[in-house]
Amino acid sequence: MESIADNLEAVRGRIAEACRRAGRAPESVRLLAVSKTYGPDAVREAAAAGQRLFGENRVQEAAAKIPECPGNLEWHLIGHLQGNKAALAARLFDWVHSVDSVKLMEALDRQAGEAGRTLKVLVQVNVSGERSKSGLAPEAAPEVLALGNRLRHVQIRGLMTIPPLAEDPEKARPYFRKLRELRDQWASAAGMELPELSMGMTHDLETAIGEGATFVRVGTGIFGARAKPAGEAEET
Repeated sequence: MESIADNLEAVRGRIAEACRRAGRAPESVRLLAVSKTYGPDAVREAAAAGQRLFGENRVQEAAAKIPECPGNLEWHLIGHLQGNKAALAARLFDWVHSVDSVKLMEALDRQAGEAGRTLKVLVQVNVSGERSKSGLAPEAAPEVLALGNRLRHVQIRGLMTIPPLAEDPEKARPYFRKLRELRDQWASAAGMELPELSMGMTHDLETAIGEGATFVRVGTGIFGARAKPAGEAEET
């Protein structure tokens, strides 16, 4: 059985090879280890192997886990965030990948200010239009992005998406490409930098990197299979 350290090495190798094929520098893509449902021991093992960026789906789970983990890690919220959890999220996380409304963006700005922090955020865009997916419809995203010029305690750094689930990673390519094209369009129109694209998971990270991903979100490829909670979209 492969260890977490072995799995991390393999995933890093995949990232480096995908970057080589895409003509990109390996350091242009950051690996986010999706640690949801795994305990602090797994996080500590990954951290001992050099992993520093970790992603969680649920605020409550993260609140219990983070204090039990090394203090030098960077925590990213990648799951849907309800407004009533914005205060806790603004204190726990360094990044939120799943902002999907003006109201939530404003709540995070207010709560980050009260906590004396600056929070980096990504706007989640539902490129596919699937009803089961969170995220803004593309036509609604520019209104949220426009807040980047007005808010003081959040920094909008880019976009995130989750494509429809498919065994063939090439089927995700049109959605990854569309997110990149929308990013380029909106950044130009708003006169703002949006350098980050959070897209790609265990089975399709090479495709995502080929289309410009700067964060890839890998859970099972590092930690192994997990039980999937009923009604929750899986991050792999």
